[in-house]
Amino acid sequence: MAYRKLGRDNKHRRSMLATMTKQVVINESITTTETRAKEVRKFVEKMITYGKKGDLVSRRKALAFLHNDKKVVDKIFNDLATRYATRNGGYTQILKLEERRGDDALMVILRLVAEKEETKSTETKEKKATKKKTTKKEENKKSDK
Repeated sequence: MAYRKLGRDNKHRRSMLATMTKQVVINESITTTETRAKEVRKFVEKMITYGKKGDLVSRRKALAFLHNDKKVVDKIFNDLATRYATRNGGYTQILKLEERRGDDALMVILRLVAEKEETKSTETKEKKATKKKTTKKEENKKSDK
């Protein structure tokens, strides 16, 4: 898998990506440069996928990557895994901001996708639609008699 070096040696880059992944999980959004956000997104999605698996091996892999931060891993496995249980990937989104003053690096917000509250409203709309269909059928039956 190809990756960006981000101007760091291997240990520094891995530590930076783990720290940024933890911040995304804790705060549910961070502001960073576009290239860093694209790299961090891979790891955030992988951690949430581990959380959805929920087995011991996945928990240990997540702990190993996230510097044994049990609070973050618990949030991934308990909160985020249940939040994204029906979603197959695409847990993060990148929103572009303006360029950073000084070096003109494109700044973005990397955040977790909030599950839409519309699912509840669409379910109620579907229920209303089925009720309307049944009432129309009942009216047609009455009118036929």
